[in-house]
Amino acid sequence: MQRAINKDTQLCMSLAGRPGNFGTRFHNFLYNELNLNFIYKAFTTNDLQATIGGIRSLGIRGCAISMPFKEACIPFLDEMDESATAIHSVNTIVNDNGKLRAYNTDYIAVSQLLDQHHVRRDAVFALRGSGGMAKAVLCALRDAGFHSGFIIARNEVAGRALAQAYGYEWKEDLGSIRPDLLVNVTPIGMAGGPESDDLAFKPEVIDKAETVFDVVALPPETPLIRYARMQGKKIITGAEVFAIQALEQFVLYTGVRPNDEQFNRAAEYARS
Repeated sequence: MQRAINKDTQLCMSLAGRPGNFGTRFHNFLYNELNLNFIYKAFTTNDLQATIGGIRSLGIRGCAISMPFKEACIPFLDEMDESATAIHSVNTIVNDNGKLRAYNTDYIAVSQLLDQHHVRRDAVFALRGSGGMAKAVLCALRDAGFHSGFIIARNEVAGRALAQAYGYEWKEDLGSIRPDLLVNVTPIGMAGGPESDDLAFKPEVIDKAETVFDVVALPPETPLIRYARMQGKKIITGAEVFAIQALEQFVLYTGVRPNDEQFNRAAEYARS
């Protein structure tokens, strides 16, 4: 039974360049399941500063931050949790009586998934991208013990800086290198974008990989994941990342942690 909205209902939201339905369905499912007086809605914006000001002034309890706002929102916030400071990237804002504190739950999600999928720590990886999510993934890889890797980025300045910050190597292209682990943290393959039908890595590179990890959550099966699955590769999907990081956001917003069964049902509902 759907809960009634009243004057005490707390609003949470997401902010993305191309909003999707996963977070909205995930959070609202759990609010209903746990009888919490919250509601969740997805938004985009062409005025980020005004939007962050609205979160503060309207008492919006929490906001999930997605591409391309993960770094751009930082100047408008009050405090940074260690998880966001270490990466200089934000995916979660919590509003405590007008004070906006930033977190990054992407790191938690990536770390858990590397363990759950038993990805070899001596694997050589290639990561495509240089934005805020790339920082979260690289930090998780470094902290998990991955010593050898390449950053593939169109923006050489950003790519080199990112590689240097985390102790890896920038390359414009992989050339003849065939890494064991491939990670896409770009919008390549994202539904609704100009490269929605493209592979983030060349087929011959995917063919030689052991594990393929795409952080793009929309669609749940990107061209990269679909091709890798057909080749029998171990895969980690953006939908998995999104579910775990959304769970940690839910806890930050509400102070309530769903049990595993509730989490799994919420994730399944959100993907349906």
